[in-house]
Amino acid sequence: MASTIKHIAGKIVGRPEDEAPVITTANYIKTRATDPKRAVIDYLTSLFPILGWITRYNTGWLTGDLIAGLTVGLVLVPQSMSYAQIATLPPQYGLYSSFVGVLVYCFFATSKDVSIGPVAVMSLTVAQIIAAVDSKHPNEWSGPQIATTVAFICGFIVLGIGLLRLGWIVEFIPLPAVSGFMTGSAINIVAGQVPGLMGITGFNTRAATYEVIINTLKGLPRTTLDAAWGLPGLAALYIIRIACNRISDRYPRSRRAMFFVSVSRNAFIIIVLTIAAWLYCRDHKSKSGKYPIKILQNVPRGFQDVGPPVIDTELLKALAPQLPVATIILLLEHIAISKSFGRVNGYKINPNQELIAIGVTNTVGSVFHAYPATGSFSRSALKSKSGVRTPIAGIFTAVVVIVALYGLTPAFYWIPSAGLSAVIIHAVADLVAAPSQVYTFWRISPIEFFIWTAAVLVTVFSTIENGIYTSICASLAFLLLRIAHPRGSFLGKVKVSDPRDPEKSREVFLPLRADGVTNSDIKVEPPSPGVIIYRLEESYLYPNCSIVNSAVVDYVKEHIRRGIDVGKIKLRDRPWNDPGPLHGDLAASKAANDAKPDLHAIVLDFSVVPHIDTTAVQALIDTRNEVQRWVNHPVEFHFASVLSPWSRRALIAGGFGTSTPASDIPPEIAPVVPYRGPLRGDRGKDNEIPTSDIEAPEIMELPVSGGNPSNAAPLVPLDTPFFHLDLASAVRAAGAPGIPLSRAETTVKTVGDTSYI
Repeated sequence: MASTIKHIAGKIVGRPEDEAPVITTANYIKTRATDPKRAVIDYLTSLFPILGWITRYNTGWLTGDLIAGLTVGLVLVPQSMSYAQIATLPPQYGLYSSFVGVLVYCFFATSKDVSIGPVAVMSLTVAQIIAAVDSKHPNEWSGPQIATTVAFICGFIVLGIGLLRLGWIVEFIPLPAVSGFMTGSAINIVAGQVPGLMGITGFNTRAATYEVIINTLKGLPRTTLDAAWGLPGLAALYIIRIACNRISDRYPRSRRAMFFVSVSRNAFIIIVLTIAAWLYCRDHKSKSGKYPIKILQNVPRGFQDVGPPVIDTELLKALAPQLPVATIILLLEHIAISKSFGRVNGYKINPNQELIAIGVTNTVGSVFHAYPATGSFSRSALKSKSGVRTPIAGIFTAVVVIVALYGLTPAFYWIPSAGLSAVIIHAVADLVAAPSQVYTFWRISPIEFFIWTAAVLVTVFSTIENGIYTSICASLAFLLLRIAHPRGSFLGKVKVSDPRDPEKSREVFLPLRADGVTNSDIKVEPPSPGVIIYRLEESYLYPNCSIVNSAVVDYVKEHIRRGIDVGKIKLRDRPWNDPGPLHGDLAASKAANDAKPDLHAIVLDFSVVPHIDTTAVQALIDTRNEVQRWVNHPVEFHFASVLSPWSRRALIAGGFGTSTPASDIPPEIAPVVPYRGPLRGDRGKDNEIPTSDIEAPEIMELPVSGGNPSNAAPLVPLDTPFFHLDLASAVRAAGAPGIPLSRAETTVKTVGDTSYI
């Protein structure tokens, strides 16, 4: 009964009864299916990577983690307060974000080097979001509430992406695009902090970068006493770093000590500037309570109002246009940094798990009223160089932040804002791409260099949001353009010999036209007359199949003899779209046509074609029909290196690879609108497609099974004689049809000391 129903269903859908064996959906699912219980357990345990190594934790690891954690903490405390200043938030919110970031991340991390917390680009984005919301809803929500809501929503979105294992979407944004908007953002931040460094006020420092630079230059005459703290602080930061590097190069034994001196420079400079500010400002307070320079003043002690975040639905509506760019920065910057340090230090991160870590960090952070936190490049580099061994180092960094929150807030009162601007400029300036890095983009891919340039320019002359969207859209457009306009080559052959044994030689197939890769002095011989070899260099899909079709058909019409003498056909009998040569050109046209070779086979190299779809199969059918109509006889289509079972299945469904007569193959494999009339009867004599059968080639590959010549079996099933494992065998089969089986091509397999053919 079941077989009868299956037979009837096959008749309805038009399934061939003698179809060559292909991969089935059921078999594919069975090979990919796993134990559901085991899969669930593996998924849940993968959410906590710490379980995989915490049982092996030892004192050796503890030493490295303790040093790295304390070192990062010394940098994180002043940086976090500085970045909160960029975000237009009170300084304590930077400390809140720092504490939650370094503490929570270690339980979910797959990178030992990454340090989570406030970063410059995210802080600037938060400031722009607060300004945008406040401009449309003035004084309706406070800046900290807006920032905390952004952290909660973006964290929840990123967490969902990680849990659903959708981290692969990040791969659509290439490195030059990330570098471009990071460089533009760094320039934007530096330009915005220079006025604070000089004490210049009176304009919006978060406007477009070029406007900030112009207004800063105009405001130089208004420079205040803040510059006496900001400029020396910035100069001292660079002097200490340069001096430590030179001493390390000259005296290698002092490299370790100089490293820790260098990484402590932020804390050291802030302490010195704070003491100087206290000594000067304590006796120069005005009657109105103002100080001669801008200082932080009151920083609340400890965590304030810890509890569930207050999520206002109206605020969510106001934030909706800003959430995409915040989410992109949150996940993109972190993944780029974690991958970079994984490559440098020889381990591989799990992007999905890293997104989960970032999502949990920001979602939990909203309970502490933290603003969005992500991976920091400068602190991650510091953590790596300090000899960190595991993510546990984040706990020691969290201890430093807690000590600062509960024990050092009275000292924070006197920190000069110009000193924090110096710390920001010093840290962010390193994010600007070096000229050598930009030149590398040009050397590798000039188009990506222009993507990088566009991202920088748009960010500088517009906003970070527009810069990110520009880089992403340009990258996707380039990707689609490459897919839609694939590279392809018509191949010839060159005989190469082994320098160690000149008598041994083999044929290799190279593009007939110089491609800039091989030696241009080498002459590439065309294949045997009547054979065309074409290599596809992209997946064969609906965006590009028409171009491949045009390339093959146009090449055939240019280089292959036409099978019909159009000059003998009356003008009224010629098809409207192919009138042929005029009467005056008949002789010359016929002579030129007769000089061309006749076509009997086309070889398609599918070695780099992992996918093929329905539209592409239809285009391949169209190619075969147009070629056969041109030569007026059947043409063999051979396929080399069809290694994907799904590509093989698709080609067989289109009537390729087998000995199916052309008359049995419809001109449309999957018509959009089914045509109920006759398929061939109304074509007209000159537009008919030749329908005589093609004999299968008798060349086949016969490897030895089990080392016994009597157990030889074909590598390619006999049902698909036009599929070949490599290009050489496909070309031999196409160039020598009808060779008897006794001359069959075989492969050699050695068993022990004996070789069998």
